[in-house]
Amino acid sequence: MAKRKRRRKKESKIGILAISFMVLCLFAVIAYKGEELKIKNEAYIAKEAALMAQIQEEGKRTEELKERSKYVKTKKYIEEVAREKLGLIYEDEIIFKAK
Repeated sequence: MAKRKRRRKKESKIGILAISFMVLCLFAVIAYKGEELKIKNEAYIAKEAALMAQIQEEGKRTEELKERSKYVKTKKYIEEVAREKLGLIYEDEIIFKAK
């Protein structure tokens, strides 16, 4: 009977050590994966900031294009294009060319 008690104590110690080892391994895996997630999160935050900056730039560009669209519809723009690209002038205008 004494042998059984010793054997059970020895088996229970081995069982406790095995469970403790498994728990430590589980904690190690969780810690490692947690660090990976932190790194990914930081990368996503940086990417989000870059995308927000890009959205702001595109918003500014949209406003510039709206202003340009308004300008293109004005008489001043039409005259400017007619003078520069088509070489047109008003009937009563005199053009002096430098030699």
